[in-house]
Formats: sequence, structure tokens, C-alpha cells
Amino acid sequence: MNQYVKMIVVLLVISCASGAVLALSYAVTNPKIQQQELQKLQESVLKVIPGATKMEEVQKDGITVYIGLDDQGNKKGIAFPASGSGFNGVIELMVGYNPTEGKLTGVEVLSMSETPGLGAKITEESFTGQFNGKSVKDQFIVKQDVQAISGATISSTAVTKAIKASLDEIVKLYPVGGDF
Repeated sequence: MNQYVKMIVVLLVISCASGAVLALSYAVTNPKIQQQELQKLQESVLKVIPGATKMEEVQKDGITVYIGLDDQGNKKGIAFPASGSGFNGVIELMVGYNPTEGKLTGVEVLSMSETPGLGAKITEESFTGQFNGKSVKDQFIVKQDVQAISGATISSTAVTKAIKASLDEIVKLYPVGGDF
């Protein structure tokens, strides 16, 4: 009986020490992780809104958007997240939109797990660049007004549908020609 109590006490001490090390590791690394995520978000927003040098986060009707501003505080466009299901998992995007012109200003893939050499080509400028200047009135249909990546139609379609679905919601909040 005494031997069992010793083992339980030893296991309890080891468990408590392990928990304390994990908690300390989390406390030390979490602020750095949060800072890096914020920096990555800001970089993606500024990349999809040409001329923007800073961003402002706005909540409107439960949707988060990012207003891109230049150095003088002039609004340059809106960035919003979009996501869809690709061939191997979720594809997350940041999309730039100019409500004044009713056109997209940029698309960046934030994360994806598509097949290397095929679906992963959705991250390349040759694919994402075709959305720059695209009107909100366009159909966004692969093989019609959007060129698919050869051998990666599912990934191409997922990106296109994610952009169109999110854009439709954003246009309701920020209509073409309206103020943002």
C-alpha cells in the first residue's frame, strides 16, 4: 500500500511540474505569436489595397473588414477575409475591394493545404493577379471569366467561389459608389 502512495505522489509531482512548464511556455510565447499574427494580417491588408500604408479594423453587421488608409488618412479601399473548401482543406484569403469603383484591388492567399505543384499554384501572381480590377458585376465563374489552373480546377473554383460569396456580402454593406 505504501508503494502505491509513493507512485501516486511522484506522478502527481511530475504532472504538476509538466503543467507549470507548459503554462510558463504559453505565457512567454503567446504575446509574440499574437504580434506576428497581427503583423501578417496587416501586411496582407496593405498588399491587397494599393496605396494603403496603414489599416483600421471595422465591425459592421457582424462582419470584420479592414479599411486601408494612406499617410494622410484618405481611404484607399477595403480588405476582407474570405474562405472556401479546396481539394485538401480550407483556403483562406484576403481580398481587396474599392467600393468607389466597384472593383477588386487584390487577392492574397493566407493559408491553404492544396497539392504542391498543382493546387498550390493558387498562391502565384499568375492566378491571383487575374482578380485585380475585376468588377463586382462579373460572374466569377471558372473557365468563363476566371482562368483555372490546369489540373487544379477544384482549387481554382474554391478560390473563385469564396471571393464571390464574401464579395456579395461586402457589397451589401459597402455598395458600389458609396462611402466607406
